[in-house]
Amino acid sequence: MSNDRDRAAADAAELARAEAGLNARGPGRMVPDRDRIVALLDLLGNPQRAYPAIHLTGTNGKTSTSRMIDSLLKAFGLRAGRYTSPHLESVTERIALDGEPIPAGKFAAAYDEVAPMADLLDAKNADPVTYFEFTTAMAFAAFADAPVDVAVVEVGLGGEWDATNVLDAGVAVITPISLDHAALLGGTVASIATEKAGIIHGDASVVTAVQPADAIEPLLSRAASEGASVAREGVEFGVLERTIAVGGQQLRLKGLAGQYDDIFLPLHGAHQAQNAVLALAAVEAFLGAAPGRALASDAVREGFANVRSPGRLERLRTSPTVLVDAAHNPAGMTATVQAMAEAFAFRKLVAVVAVLDDKDYRGMLELLEPVADAIVVTENSSPRRLSVDDLAAVAVEVFGADRVDVASRLDDAIESAVAITEEDDAGDAPLAGAGVLVTGSVVTAAEARKLLAR
Repeated sequence: MSNDRDRAAADAAELARAEAGLNARGPGRMVPDRDRIVALLDLLGNPQRAYPAIHLTGTNGKTSTSRMIDSLLKAFGLRAGRYTSPHLESVTERIALDGEPIPAGKFAAAYDEVAPMADLLDAKNADPVTYFEFTTAMAFAAFADAPVDVAVVEVGLGGEWDATNVLDAGVAVITPISLDHAALLGGTVASIATEKAGIIHGDASVVTAVQPADAIEPLLSRAASEGASVAREGVEFGVLERTIAVGGQQLRLKGLAGQYDDIFLPLHGAHQAQNAVLALAAVEAFLGAAPGRALASDAVREGFANVRSPGRLERLRTSPTVLVDAAHNPAGMTATVQAMAEAFAFRKLVAVVAVLDDKDYRGMLELLEPVADAIVVTENSSPRRLSVDDLAAVAVEVFGADRVDVASRLDDAIESAVAITEEDDAGDAPLAGAGVLVTGSVVTAAEARKLLAR
């Protein structure tokens, strides 16, 4: 036991050292080109070429869809490496092996493998290797060392110039596209879709969700120019039936190769059903399933039944029910509100909201207003956070002053929200049917999960 404790302590120290080195590179710094990642991977021997890949982009749903793809591949006996961002609690979540975050010791070892090469490039270039480029190289190296049968890789931002777009992935997955990161990707859905279409490469199989009219044309144009095939939700595949079930939903799905019945998905909302059928079609395309030759239904059911997506309408407490959701733009908040209304019949709902300053927070608040009886505005710890005073000013305009509370700290905000649920003028059981939704940002969701876990 003593040896195990010593090893765990040593691994924790190594992880802390690696994380400090990464943080020194500035987690939010972005440079829109692929020069550094290409050079870095060249120095590492191009580990990303050691395995096939499924590459995902889109505005919402990427991480949940990645997790579903990973779980399905595991059910079919394949070892997958999964790279997603940002993380909720630990940076190790970004690099997953066998469906679990990479162990701390292996994370530190991957850092040590990449660090000398990154330092070499830093000495030659005006722009140092970024945090995200560094972790991308770590993931690709860790996957090659494992080794994995397939990498499931989520873009960090956009597509064309994203650091992950050194892959020549055989399957490209496009989740729903909407306005987000407009300052970096362009102020229209069409310009954003054009950027995201950059992950489509020659002869790939493209699997796309239903898209706005302005988004589908750039995707189809890029696919045609690259000689890629396209499968579209609602045409080649789709959700045939969806019913609410205890702890999630029951699905009947039409895949590329056949129909799959009695699928239990332990996640809430129509958007998660959409993510599920995208994941199914991606795995079918990867495994080469042909029409009329569906995948083994038992394995598909097993894969979906084992899916977990932390921070996505996740229930962390009862009496009152406390939900945490990482919605960070109006499209995500629309999905969250719809899923919550469908799965939870709250008598009273109080929202706790903290956002980043570059997001459409007014749009998110306007979506919450019809369903939340009150709102507690607060801040998270991100350097990009919107101040509580600025958020409060907008919240008062949307909700009215009598429905808005303000707390400068997230823990105090959650306590205030719980106290509001306990108020009941009618004298009924105060916590019966009451709910608290903590949302507004991935950072907010992550910090709420840590607080509530205590």
